[in-house]
Amino acid sequence: QDTFSIVAVDPATGEVGSAGATCVEGIGSLGGVILLSGIIPGRGGINAQAYICVNPHINLDNGVARLSEGNTPQEVIDWLVANDACFSQNFNPEYRQYGVAALNAMGEPEVAAFTGQNADDWKGHLLGANYAIQGNILLGPEVLEGMEAGFLNTEGTLAERLMAAMQGANIPGADARCLDAGTSSTSAFLRVFKPDDDPDNPWLELNVAEAPAGVEPIDSVQALFDAWLLTSDEEVTDTYEFSVFPNPTRSVVEVFISGAEQEALSIDWYNTAGQQLGQQPVQAGRNTVRLPEQAGVYWICLHSPQGQVLTQEKVMVR
Repeated sequence: QDTFSIVAVDPATGEVGSAGATCVEGIGSLGGVILLSGIIPGRGGINAQAYICVNPHINLDNGVARLSEGNTPQEVIDWLVANDACFSQNFNPEYRQYGVAALNAMGEPEVAAFTGQNADDWKGHLLGANYAIQGNILLGPEVLEGMEAGFLNTEGTLAERLMAAMQGANIPGADARCLDAGTSSTSAFLRVFKPDDDPDNPWLELNVAEAPAGVEPIDSVQALFDAWLLTSDEEVTDTYEFSVFPNPTRSVVEVFISGAEQEALSIDWYNTAGQQLGQQPVQAGRNTVRLPEQAGVYWICLHSPQGQVLTQEKVMVR
């Protein structure tokens, strides 16, 4: 129930994105706090948090359905408040919190939010022209204000502005239950969908399901974001052919590289918390890499001789 998040749309590009964090022990077993986010590419998104029911996340699923049917953000929230379907706290919507941002038929942004009076303090929400920011069990209003300032004072893409919003909440105890741990939270995510994306395959999705004790998950998302940002330049990524197989794997993968016959390249690999786990030089052709044997998702990044991230691949170890 203890969460801060943002959902936003970009009317210039049609992109929809969200980001958020929480301090819930064991959240990694559910895939992380990303479970609060529901997005319809090209249309809008909803974040549903505070005393939720999961598997299914029934109120979120109902909200996405209403949004897909053409309801405005405020109509979605009004419907959810009138038709609470979660048994947590006896189907009482006053324990819930929602943020909705969408593009209407004219491509114009519309937003709405709801903070139930029984959600745990500190709680609240902020609305702007194209975003909704909300949180509960927070250190105080400065958490949401920091997110808003980061979003509004950053130039660039929707993804860059969402990342800045998360950094605005990167303070110990942003989620008050993490104050003693010295972090803002234990789990964080950022995702952005382009209008033509498949709902199950976003243009960008970074998810730190649960960071190790004492590791700041927002910084981990930032590390993954920085690596991704460097590879989003098509002029760079189109220079190389980079493939990893088998994927999924049990730990050993073959990395194939072409288009770099005369260059001294290297690769390194990270876990989803953004921690570097290994590095080795590579050359054109086939290279053998041994990843950790622990099941999970890892990122393999290809670096130029100058250390620039050229491209990356997500690998599943099982």
